Amino acid sequence: MGTAVAQYPLGITSHSSGDLAHNKLGSSFRYSKFPCQLDFARLGLLHQGSSATSSSNHPTEPDSRINAIPDMDDIFWDEVPTPLLDMIENPIHLKNLSLKELKELGREIRSELSSIMTQKPNSLKASLAVVELTIAIHHVFHAPVDKILWDAGEQTYVHKILTGRRSLMRIMRQKNGLSGFTSRFESEYDSFGTGHGCNSVSAGLGMAIARDIKGKRDRVVTVISNATTLAGQVYEAMSNAGYLDSNMIVILNDSRRSLHPKIEQGPSTSITALSSTLIKIQSSKSFQNFRELAKGITKRIGKGTHELAAKFDEYARGMIGPQGSTLFEELGLYYIGPVDGHNLEDLICVLQQVASLDSMGPILIHVITEDNHQDAEYNEKTEADNPQEGYDDSVSSLCSVHTRTYSDCFVGSLVMEAEKQKDIVVVHAGMEMESSFQLLQETFADRFFDVGMAEQHAVTFSAGLSCGGLRPFCIIPSTFLQRAYDQVVHDVDRQKIPVRFVITSAGLVGNSGPMYCGAFDVTLMSCLPNMIVMAPSDEDELVDMVATAAQIDDRSVCFRYPRGAIVRTDHFMHAGIPLEIGKGRVLLEGKEVALLGYGAMVQNCLKAQALLSRLGIQVTVADARFCKPLDTELLTLLCQNHQFLITVEEGSIGGFASHVAQFMALNGQLDGAIKWRPIVLPDNYIENGLPEEQLARAGLSGHHIAATVLRLLGRVREALLLMC
Repeated sequence: MGTAVAQYPLGITSHSSGDLAHNKLGSSFRYSKFPCQLDFARLGLLHQGSSATSSSNHPTEPDSRINAIPDMDDIFWDEVPTPLLDMIENPIHLKNLSLKELKELGREIRSELSSIMTQKPNSLKASLAVVELTIAIHHVFHAPVDKILWDAGEQTYVHKILTGRRSLMRIMRQKNGLSGFTSRFESEYDSFGTGHGCNSVSAGLGMAIARDIKGKRDRVVTVISNATTLAGQVYEAMSNAGYLDSNMIVILNDSRRSLHPKIEQGPSTSITALSSTLIKIQSSKSFQNFRELAKGITKRIGKGTHELAAKFDEYARGMIGPQGSTLFEELGLYYIGPVDGHNLEDLICVLQQVASLDSMGPILIHVITEDNHQDAEYNEKTEADNPQEGYDDSVSSLCSVHTRTYSDCFVGSLVMEAEKQKDIVVVHAGMEMESSFQLLQETFADRFFDVGMAEQHAVTFSAGLSCGGLRPFCIIPSTFLQRAYDQVVHDVDRQKIPVRFVITSAGLVGNSGPMYCGAFDVTLMSCLPNMIVMAPSDEDELVDMVATAAQIDDRSVCFRYPRGAIVRTDHFMHAGIPLEIGKGRVLLEGKEVALLGYGAMVQNCLKAQALLSRLGIQVTVADARFCKPLDTELLTLLCQNHQFLITVEEGSIGGFASHVAQFMALNGQLDGAIKWRPIVLPDNYIENGLPEEQLARAGLSGHHIAATVLRLLGRVREALLLMC
């Protein structure tokens, strides 16, 4: 096949042979010089925020990047030996491995991930599916010079292992551990932070255009997934990429999963020896050169002939590819595929040939993977050395005895309301569905609509259902509601359409970190003129708020609840009683100091009250229930009867406390003797940790609230002792 030579910026030259069968992997890489002085430090926690190796394109934060320096004898675990993986400290060490060695490396990584899976609650199936794909990408391309972007954090664990973070994988999503996503603060190999999916093509296109303007020649590779293709931003980015025609590679990791079982049961794309050969021809440089030559000739002959030739090329290759491949062609991306995502030889061949092209425009490579893929040799080895039969049983038994959550209570109460009101329907949006909602889906299959990562559609779809005479409950996690805010404003609130927004995972979310933190929903929703905004302090109020929302039919309403267990373990589900709109309640009467909590923070106010009572201080605890409309009568009463008022909420600046401040200022309360202090989430992103650790960092724990009271009363020493 000959040798492909690819020139890269910063003096990297790659020589690779296209004949994989005759030269082991068929590639050898020679690095002539590396003037960029990339830091391939051995593993440990090194902060490089201001080091000489820090790129101006990367942020310099106090936590900065994490590299791993392990003492191999102490850090790594004696389970399955991984001699090849032990030698990989960064992607450069993959370059000269033979095809046989790369396959063995894949087995070792799969074994490593499986070992981690037995100890961590988070599923690693998505990363198990992309083991070979990730190896092939790092074998062919030259990160961090070449930019590699990922849409889904769950697919990046192999990438993290191969880029110097192996020793920290077991403390991923923990305090001071690795992020569960790509992060520019964590590693120079993470070109862009993983968002809520669907951002990699847009960001990658921006990097490609910046590269072209600056006259550089690095490659941009983005990896998207099935779930990503449900989000509109992907198609906006692809359409723009096709128009701008800048060189970039989009890899669609197709794990054949769908929201719709009927689609999954249909015919799937097959990969045969013939299709594999055609794909290699399709991606070859000679074929690309022939296409460019043909385009040039037809352009000279005439516009009509050129368009005819383009259509012929498009549909001829559509015959090779699966149904739907012409969609990407219409968007302007050259489609290659499908490629077997577990066949390293095919993956490397296609990626090498695509990487060697000087002018190809945007290319989409369709890769088929399986979440549970295991090769026969690996299965035999693991069954003999490390049997896993008991693992799934233990996990399922743990899950079967799970603590009741707020979502469980919500589903129970909504089922009761839906049995009484047959026009109640449910729309669910977000990356994944909680098991509680799956039960709801099974119970009301014809009234439950899961739209996946299509939050904008979910909101307007719900508005349409409401206009059609139904009562939609639109369930969206707080962090994902942000993507649909324009639809909330114009398609729902401005038109006073009664949509009931159920905002889940509100506030801090523990080990899911800032990516899924629900910090902004109160601020976003409470500034809308027609929106009713409320939050339950416990599971009983949640049940009542479901009943309240079901009764409202003249405007939109939202309520939020946190991730995690309910307050009482002996909770008995009762029928919901609609609340009076805009009315809070006093839970405990005290003197001098009033604690006004909103939502789940009422419980922490009660904890603070218990701590203070031991010191002889009796404080009032009130439950606001509503942020909008605000209970101004309750607020006035608290101001008149106390010297100090402290509002507590698990939300950002501009939320509940802002509405309290607005009323107090306009009503003259701040002109009197009352002293007011708001406690809100700090103006920064709180990283991974246990829920109690995050609350402590945010200053929202019962101890922190009690300490605030003590400082206001001048008892500073006791406040310090309380925090020790």
